[in-house]
Amino acid sequence: MRRYFWSKGFPWFRRDPSKNEFSPLLPKEYICVQSGAAGGDDKEVDLETGTHQTETNNGQDLKSPTWIQTHYSYSWMDYFLKYFLFLCNLAFTVFGLMVLGLGMWGLISKESFAQERIGSIGTDPMLVLVSLGFLLAVLCLTGCVGAIRENSCLLRLFSGILLILITVQVLIAIMAYSMQDQIEVYLRSGMLAAMAGYQDDLDLRFITDEIQTNLQCCGADTYRDWETNIYYNCSSPGVLACGVPATCCVDPLDNGTVWNSQCGLGAQRLDEFTAQSTIFLGGCIGGISRWIEQNQGLVGAVAVVVLGVQILAVFITTRLLENFFGQCSPVPSPSIPGISSPKLLKSKK
Repeated sequence: MRRYFWSKGFPWFRRDPSKNEFSPLLPKEYICVQSGAAGGDDKEVDLETGTHQTETNNGQDLKSPTWIQTHYSYSWMDYFLKYFLFLCNLAFTVFGLMVLGLGMWGLISKESFAQERIGSIGTDPMLVLVSLGFLLAVLCLTGCVGAIRENSCLLRLFSGILLILITVQVLIAIMAYSMQDQIEVYLRSGMLAAMAGYQDDLDLRFITDEIQTNLQCCGADTYRDWETNIYYNCSSPGVLACGVPATCCVDPLDNGTVWNSQCGLGAQRLDEFTAQSTIFLGGCIGGISRWIEQNQGLVGAVAVVVLGVQILAVFITTRLLENFFGQCSPVPSPSIPGISSPKLLKSKK
């Protein structure tokens, strides 16, 4: 294979209009016989009997090593898998670009690249969207171009990265199952950090509000955790002192229509018996644990589907590599004399 490509050149770096019959998009039923010897012979090969006929140049019958490249007709399944892989990767490429654009829009709208904020950009939630969108777009674009151009280099790169991602995800799942207590500690630390920056970062505020609203919880372990926020701390001189956000309220709507942003004011001064009629007392860490227990079937199904899609992509890529390139490797045949140039000989059926 290596000797053939070095002698002929890599197919994705050149295009010869005179050899359109070699296009991987066309059915192939030919044998290409090539030799490194100069002044070789023209031969006709009978694929059924294995014999060959030789026409000599200048009455000489040259005996030199010969390389045979065999092309086979592709089935409709091969074409289906090719365009299926192309369309799926194209869709995920567009999705990745959308996620990347959303993350960049968030960073720019918050002026995260300003000189006074550039130091804390590493903890910005929008950076996660930017990273995921970029990686997804580049990976899927590699598979997309590799499939439509039948580029073995890109397809191998695509399948290799997928195998690495599958391995990493399996290892993460195993570690998450075996380190549940440590994960709960990390979640608590992250929740407290988000609560501390609640008023200063719109993304952290949005994430915290969504968690508290959907899980009907308040704080990390209890509603008094909001003392970690300088604005809701009881020592704060502002109007929010000893309060909680409106998303902690049992009924944040006045008359069911108007959002009451002050429904949590002074809630930390109340005892639990009095506060339970106004705000949620339970913390969000316990709410997250209960949600996972109640929906572990859904979580497992999503994980299996995501992992299955990646494994399916690897199998499809492997099938394409075998059919488009695995059958085109040169085979040495010392019994056939060398020729000066390749000749296409149609196989007999």
